[in-house]
Amino acid sequence: MKITRKFIEKLPKTDLHLHLDGSLRLKTLIELAEENNVTLPSYTESGLKETVFKPKYNSLNEYLKGFGYTTAVLQNESSLERAAYELAVDNQNEGVRYIEVRFAPQLHQHTHLKAINVLKAVNKGLNAAKIKFNNRKEIKSGEEPRFEYGIIVCAMRMFGHGFSEYYDDLLRVLSHGKQRRIFAIASEELVRSAVKARDKFGLPIVGVDLAGAEDGFPADDHEAAFDLAHKNFMKKTVHAGEAYGPESIFQAITDLHADRIGHGYYLFHESKISNKDMNKKEKGKYIEKLQSFIADRRITIEVCLTSNLQTNPQLKSLKDHSFGKMLNSKLSTTFCTDNRTVSDTTVTDEIVKAVDTFNISPKELKHLIIYGFKRSFFPGQYVNKRSYVRKIIDYYEKIQKDFKIS
Repeated sequence: MKITRKFIEKLPKTDLHLHLDGSLRLKTLIELAEENNVTLPSYTESGLKETVFKPKYNSLNEYLKGFGYTTAVLQNESSLERAAYELAVDNQNEGVRYIEVRFAPQLHQHTHLKAINVLKAVNKGLNAAKIKFNNRKEIKSGEEPRFEYGIIVCAMRMFGHGFSEYYDDLLRVLSHGKQRRIFAIASEELVRSAVKARDKFGLPIVGVDLAGAEDGFPADDHEAAFDLAHKNFMKKTVHAGEAYGPESIFQAITDLHADRIGHGYYLFHESKISNKDMNKKEKGKYIEKLQSFIADRRITIEVCLTSNLQTNPQLKSLKDHSFGKMLNSKLSTTFCTDNRTVSDTTVTDEIVKAVDTFNISPKELKHLIIYGFKRSFFPGQYVNKRSYVRKIIDYYEKIQKDFKIS
C-alpha cells in the first residue's frame, strides 16, 4: 500500500530542530503584541503572511526578519509559557511524540527576567502540555507511547546592539573588548546557566546549540563554551552547513564535539570550500572523508527541507536538495521543521515532501523516523531512553499493520 499523508500523521514522530521563537502561532503573536504594545506590520494572520511570514524568501536575512517580532513578544514568563505550551500541543496534534525545543535564553533575558526564569517558564509550558497529553486513557494504559520533550539552549555565533537587553549590556560593559571574545563570553555564560538549570533545578536541558550567521563567525570562537558543555555531559548540536560549506561542518565536529549537525545542507558542495590551496580533486576527497566520518560516527543531520528551500535562492527544486545524497551515503538523518511558523510547515509536511520527492520506501521511512528517537538527546538515563524507543517501535509497527504497510 502507498505511503499516504494519513498514515504519516498517525506515525509517532520527532522534531529535534525546532525553534520556539520561529514556531509561534500567528494568532498568539498578534494577541501578545497587542498585550505588550509591540508594533507589527499587520494585525491579521493574512496580513502577516503577506508581509513577514512568506512562502518564499529572497535570502536568509529576509527569512530571519520575523524573529524580530516573535522575540519581542516573548519577554515575560507568561508569554514564554504560553508559546511553549501551544508548541507542544501543535506537535501532539499531528502525532509528534518527542520534541527538542531550542531557543536563545539571552534573547529574552533582561533586568526583570533572569536566564533561569526564562528556562523555567518554557519548561512550565512544555510540562503542562506533556502532563495533559499523557493523562489520556490510551497513554496511561500503555496502548500508546507517551509524549516527551527536552530543551536545547542556543548560543549565538554573533550579536550586535539591539539583539536584546542582555547583549546590549554585555557590549556596553565590555566596550573595549574584541567582539569575538565577547561572543565567546556570552556562550560560556549560557552554558553555565544551562548546567545550573539542569543540575540544581532539575530542568530537562538536554543540549547546547550554536546558531546565527556562519559566514565570518567561525565556530571555534565558542570552543571554550562547548568544552565546558562537553565536560558537564551536555549534548551538542551545531548549526553548520546551512549558509556556509563543509569546513563549517568539520569545525563543528572537531572543535565543538557536535553530536548532531543542524541543516548540513552544503555538506557535498565543493564550491563552498574556501581553502584556495585545494584543487578540485582534493576538495572531492575532503568531502568524501568528511561524510564518511559523519556516517561512521552516526553524527545525525537535522534535515530541514522547507527551510532550506526558502532560504537558498539557488535551490530551485526540492529534488536538488542534498538530502538525496545523504540518503545514498547512508547518513543518519532526521526530519525537522526548523520553524513551524516562519516556514509554514509541520513534521508531517516535511515527511510527505521527502517521501514524494525522494521515493522513500516504507522500510526506509521507518529507519529515518526511528533515527529521530534514537539520536535524540532524551533526558534521563540511557536505559529509560531504550525502553521509550522500544515502545515507539512497537507502536510504529502497530500503525503499519493497521494500514497494511510493511
